[in-house]
Amino acid sequence: MKSSMMMTVAVCGVLAFAVSGCRYDDEGVNPDDLAVSTDVGTDGADVNEDAAGKDVATEDAAANANANAANAGADIDGIKGDDGVPATGRPFDQDPNYTRCTDVAFEPVYFGFDASNLAPAELAKIEAVAKHLKETGRVVIVEGNCDERGSNEYNLSLGEIRAIAIRDYLVTLGVDTQFVQTKSYGEEKPAVVGANEGAWSKNRRGEFAVFAKKQ
Repeated sequence: MKSSMMMTVAVCGVLAFAVSGCRYDDEGVNPDDLAVSTDVGTDGADVNEDAAGKDVATEDAAANANANAANAGADIDGIKGDDGVPATGRPFDQDPNYTRCTDVAFEPVYFGFDASNLAPAELAKIEAVAKHLKETGRVVIVEGNCDERGSNEYNLSLGEIRAIAIRDYLVTLGVDTQFVQTKSYGEEKPAVVGANEGAWSKNRRGEFAVFAKKQ
């Protein structure tokens, strides 16, 4: 009887040790808590990876914006054909063989906010320029402009895109590409000074600088 009781006590002791050994380590730390802590660490790593991804995306966007701005600046040197090579040697406004025409002025072509598409109501203005160029043999620099919102680099790029949209429409109307150049002023040449939509709407525009070859 006594040996049976001792056996029972021994078995209970082993079970108690086994239970306590599974629940805690030597430091009294619950392994389940460690598992939770590890999971939190993993989630934190995921967050850092996401943040790093966002940083890379931001850098890529900035690089693209700089590339667009660089292309916009390069277009000032003359017309660019489909292969990106200037079709003329120098801008009309820097060519001593050309002079600025002061006997004619054309209405600006206006654009929507952050837009470069040509509105139907603006097409007649471009058509008037095309008619004049074909009748006189004169040439034109299409100047793209923006309102003051946005970075300088972005606005230079957007101004160039707007000027190219007008140029492309002139070409579809029969104007030779050699007679049309583009230039972007970005936000640097406002038509109206002001920080409101009334001013901004007048600054989102394309303008025409007409030149004639000296006789």
